Amino acid sequence: MLTTDSSYICSMNTIETIYKHFLQSTGISTDTRQLKPGSIFFALKGPNHNANLWVEKALEGGAAFAVADDPLLAKDQRVFIVEDTLKTLQQLAILHRSKMSAKIIGITGSNGKTTTKELVFNVLSSVFNTIATEGNLNNHIGVPLTILRIKPETEMAVIEMGANHMGEIMQLCKIAQPDYGLITNIGKAHIEGFGNLTGVINAKSELYSWIDDHGKLLFVNADNELLNRLSVNISRFTYGEALHNNLYGELVADQPYLHIAYEYQDQQAVIATRIIGAYNTENILAAISIGCYFGIKADKIVSAISSYIPSNSRSQLIETKTNKVIMDAYNANPVSMAAAINNFDRMRGAKAVVIIGDMLELGDSSDTEHAEILKLLTDLDFNQVFLVGPLFERVYAGDDWLHFNDADGLFNYLKKKPIRNSDVLIKASRGIKLEKVLPLL
Repeated sequence: MLTTDSSYICSMNTIETIYKHFLQSTGISTDTRQLKPGSIFFALKGPNHNANLWVEKALEGGAAFAVADDPLLAKDQRVFIVEDTLKTLQQLAILHRSKMSAKIIGITGSNGKTTTKELVFNVLSSVFNTIATEGNLNNHIGVPLTILRIKPETEMAVIEMGANHMGEIMQLCKIAQPDYGLITNIGKAHIEGFGNLTGVINAKSELYSWIDDHGKLLFVNADNELLNRLSVNISRFTYGEALHNNLYGELVADQPYLHIAYEYQDQQAVIATRIIGAYNTENILAAISIGCYFGIKADKIVSAISSYIPSNSRSQLIETKTNKVIMDAYNANPVSMAAAINNFDRMRGAKAVVIIGDMLELGDSSDTEHAEILKLLTDLDFNQVFLVGPLFERVYAGDDWLHFNDADGLFNYLKKKPIRNSDVLIKASRGIKLEKVLPLL
């Protein structure tokens, strides 16, 4: 949590001192296993770890200094003792942000944040010195770490912002202070933390509030009725299928890879992507819009997007020796699950197999949402369906499909009865670890 409390023991003088050392360092480290020699080691705490225990190892391993909150470590002059290491990291990022001139684009949403972030990075880096959030470091630790990677020569920074509770996006905005904002979409994700869909809407739209309060600019998918309504009185650049938008774009083919056509002022182009799933159209248009807004020419935009290949179990099309697999098991919520299943239905061949796992963090709506997915699967009538996880087990009363408690159970089954000559969809929340079964396909 971000705090600017006047009782905060790490005074501005201390922050300034740490900052001077930071400017002379090789960066920030938080894990001794990935320690950069000459870096400043921040001893962060978590539910199951206390990095104060690793300060000595970090210094021995080449860290120039360490920031910790255990007074017993004060005997080493290379250790800054503060009240709260995480808060100090956040304050350091805020100070650094204030001294850098890079334009910052904040991206949040229920689905598509990481894909959009990567596409935007590809487009912007074709012209500008650009950094972006690495992996999914999009929380109260990851955002300050990304801000602290900004250099004086950095022109653009693409910052992904995640949240599962009210107020988190606003806190991340206070750290990153974005000049531009983009919400990919708002749906039923992390309901457990937000309470209900209204809570999700209020939480995600905190980015809009920040942009509005600070006179900045939004990029808005005007085809999304909710986003269009929430942003109508805020300075914005719109994109979508209506000709009156700042940028017009549409999906023109998707078998299996998406082809996107767009028009902006005197630019017209069709982009043949390596991305599957019609639901990714809005993510691609977001990246095109940002590129056009910043004056990037069509040839560079086309090259940047056509060369992007999804990775890390996000909408990956993988052709194995025996099957064609859509691997989309990094995350799942009711909206993304239904979209993935419907998209798979459109592109499936003669034999279609669906492997889906539980959707996590849905709170009281979990049973209802899992039951809705089962109804969708019943209506679409796939050749085989495998369910993985206790949440699907709780609502499945039939005997047509096989159910497994976890990915290991499915793995053991597929070793004995492999899937062959099929189109296969794999979709689940990350915690189900369905990527384990991919080697058997």
